[in-house]
Amino acid sequence: MASTAQRRNIARLLRPTSIAFIGGKDLRLPIDSCRKIGFTGEMWAVNPHRGQIAGMPCYRSLDDLPAVPDAAFVAVNAGLTAGVLRELNRIGAGGAVGYAAGFAELGEGGRALQQELVEASGDLAVLGPNCYGLLNYLDGVALWADTHGGERVGEGVAVVSQSGNVSLNLTMAERSLPLAQVIAVGNQAVLGPGDFIEPLLDDPRIKAIGLYMEGLDDVETFSRAALKALERGVPLVVLKSGRSAVATRITASHTASLAGEDRLYDALFERLGVLRVSSLTAFVETLKMLGLHGPLAGDRLGVVACSGGDAALLADVVDREGLTLPSLTEVERAEVGEHVTRITTIENPLDYNTVIWGRRDEQEGCFAAVMRARMDATALILDYARDGLPGAECWDIAVDALIGASKRTGALGVVVATLPELLPARVRSRLIAAGLVPLQGLEEAIIALGAAWRYHRRRSEILEESALDTLLLPAARLPDGVVGTLDEGESKRLLAEYGLPLAPGRVVGRDELAAAAADLGYPLALKALAPDLIHKTEVGAVALGLSDEAALLAAAARMRDLGDRFLLERMVEDAMAEVIVGVKNDPRLGLALLIGSGGVLAELVADVAWVLLPCGRAAMAAAISGLKVAKVIEGHRGRPAGDLDALLDAIQAIADTALAERERLVELDVNPILVRPRGQGVVAVDATIRLAKEEM
Repeated sequence: MASTAQRRNIARLLRPTSIAFIGGKDLRLPIDSCRKIGFTGEMWAVNPHRGQIAGMPCYRSLDDLPAVPDAAFVAVNAGLTAGVLRELNRIGAGGAVGYAAGFAELGEGGRALQQELVEASGDLAVLGPNCYGLLNYLDGVALWADTHGGERVGEGVAVVSQSGNVSLNLTMAERSLPLAQVIAVGNQAVLGPGDFIEPLLDDPRIKAIGLYMEGLDDVETFSRAALKALERGVPLVVLKSGRSAVATRITASHTASLAGEDRLYDALFERLGVLRVSSLTAFVETLKMLGLHGPLAGDRLGVVACSGGDAALLADVVDREGLTLPSLTEVERAEVGEHVTRITTIENPLDYNTVIWGRRDEQEGCFAAVMRARMDATALILDYARDGLPGAECWDIAVDALIGASKRTGALGVVVATLPELLPARVRSRLIAAGLVPLQGLEEAIIALGAAWRYHRRRSEILEESALDTLLLPAARLPDGVVGTLDEGESKRLLAEYGLPLAPGRVVGRDELAAAAADLGYPLALKALAPDLIHKTEVGAVALGLSDEAALLAAAARMRDLGDRFLLERMVEDAMAEVIVGVKNDPRLGLALLIGSGGVLAELVADVAWVLLPCGRAAMAAAISGLKVAKVIEGHRGRPAGDLDALLDAIQAIADTALAERERLVELDVNPILVRPRGQGVVAVDATIRLAKEEM
């Protein structure tokens, strides 16, 4: 997490008024890049052995500079980098890009060198090392070690990337993405992705922020920044790939086997109102949509095309992305009908038929009529012909018509090319200048439009339901020590302290079984107890539905090799549904709550949702509502409803246990919780808790 001084210096690094370039031949490219994209501040080269670099006279040392630089591009070898950063920190520079490789990415020796760099940095805002650097196309700053393809913009989107090559490729993309800032974080020795979000939010020219990541080492900083972005209405879009290299503890519970790191990141992003996409092209198109227009206030999408096939392909994607294709009213059909032929079937999506192809007035009237049908966005599907082919002017006429319809109605128009290369750069520029959005790739376009709507909806939900500070995630604290497993009786006793409802039962020895059973009343469940008995069914450590003393003693005899301690519980015979609830203490994301379809087939069914703790009751209810088992609890096909309120109380008790025991909790598993008819409550049937204990 950046210090207060470092946070101030990040702003100086991102928007410098003066830059020092320190090194040798590797400085030519960034110096020339700054000149090319129009940096107007002071630039100085520092090298004690050269007279000039890239036509710029060299100063022998930092102390010889005419002023303290806001930013520095440090292109010396790995062994010298820490010393340069120490000097920059001493003179009060703002920040630096560490270009050299040869640090933690090389292993143990490199890690020691990287730690030296961290200690030398002090209050300096250091990007890298082992990184391309940063590009600021708003102010003409190129602290960047390679060629790049971007150009100056007045406003746009920022990208923070854990991959230098991904960030480089984005500057080269033929997508009309308005890149404002590009930051490649490299080894993240001093600053990680989350540290750059808040300073970027302070620049009103940045309309959305994209992050390419493989994982997060500082979830607390990221969550604080993401919530600030949500408050300000600046969307965050994440493309996450790869899996954590953090070693996890050996686990044995259902919860652990159902825990995938990627699912926990989904829970993180959902909690914070962060959009997640699954491909680089969707990442670009979503950022483009948000950067050029912003979120959509509704889910109503109008579609016009001169091909039924195009419209059908689009319709297949729309529902999956949370958008709707509302039917037109009779009045709206009549208005559209004034501009198309009688053979046209008037519906949404609208195949407006090739009869009006190339006829500007009819097309503009048709498009305007669809836009006026209360659409939040209207998409024209249009794939351009190759330049030079006869009749190519007709495609420009369709674009002119959409621009005219948008001006006439004040509604948003987007042009969607089914194949990304079939929307030329000159056309994209015309659309952007007119306030419309060019989207490339049919599926990616709908993903982008759906994301723009989901962001608006999710942000509204969070701001209405929660105080933002309650969503801030604390730093993960995975306990140290030897991991031990409580047996079922011990696990249930701890959970009961926080309010988890259990069946009447007792922990007894073998010779106490008959007397305890008489007190509890039949039918009963019998379970052998030992810390290593987690999956009892597989080893014959459980017997259910015991109706009398003879059956009980026979079952106990079959378990003679499993020990002499037992848990005896009264059977629950009116259960309507089985639910699993667990908690995993993740080394990066902290306490993660699992809710899903339970029972012995929990892992096979894998009908689960994850919520990060702490969370409110509404988040728990929302997680349940998305499960298949929710339909059973609600009363499927006329069956009576289950006790949802009691289930939520039980989940809260489990969450309270985890939060109270977080300093030593490794994982917790309650499976199943039996949901009884409404008003009858729930009962936790089996439970396992694994705790870290101090080594003796």
